Amino acid sequence: MNNISSDRTNSSLPLLQIDSVGKTYVNKKTETVVLKNITFDVVQGDMLAIVGPSGAGKSTLLHILGTLDQPSSGTVFYRGDNLFAWDQNALAGFRNHKVGFIFQFHHLLPEFSALENTMMPALIAGEERPAAEQRARALLTRMGLAKRFTHKQGELSGGEQQRVAVARALAMEPELVLADEPTGNLDSHTGQEVFDLLVELNREMGTTFIVVTHNKEFSRDMQRCITLVDGDIAAQG
Repeated sequence: MNNISSDRTNSSLPLLQIDSVGKTYVNKKTETVVLKNITFDVVQGDMLAIVGPSGAGKSTLLHILGTLDQPSSGTVFYRGDNLFAWDQNALAGFRNHKVGFIFQFHHLLPEFSALENTMMPALIAGEERPAAEQRARALLTRMGLAKRFTHKQGELSGGEQQRVAVARALAMEPELVLADEPTGNLDSHTGQEVFDLLVELNREMGTTFIVVTHNKEFSRDMQRCITLVDGDIAAQG
């Protein structure tokens, strides 16, 4: 069984190496190729946009990077270690401790407050409540939500809900945050505020962000951009 130990924090290696990753879905006799031979590196502190038309394979790629799905071919290396050689317990630990997820729809639990939603990953990981709460309070304060700790989902605006989702993604102090259209469900002004927040967090905390977005203006403001077309890399820079 693999585990996530200090020997996998070798900063001389890329954080992720995506090596010839392909993904094909098979339904009875029909095969649908979603990704073709995708290869690129992600270094610690990257702010990387993945863009392309609907159906290009962007979300599928993001799910593979977060080990929510497995490639049909190729592999993903985390600091030189083949992630898909790990067992399910090790992969669950990787997702909980090393990766934060932000989705287009915030997926907050409506029966819990902003503070409780932010604490949830730490509590699931078995962390003591006082420590989890202290970190959650600090994160929500950084998100501009110091007066919203006790508010539930229905008492928060769309932008506030997504900021709680960002705080939740950072609750375990992950090395990597994967964001799938994090501003896609927001108006342009609120979406810009959330995007600006992600850029600020990347600069302040050194957290690596990989962001799937349809917004070309957002992608131009990021350090790097990969364009997917028909499951293949059409351009990167």
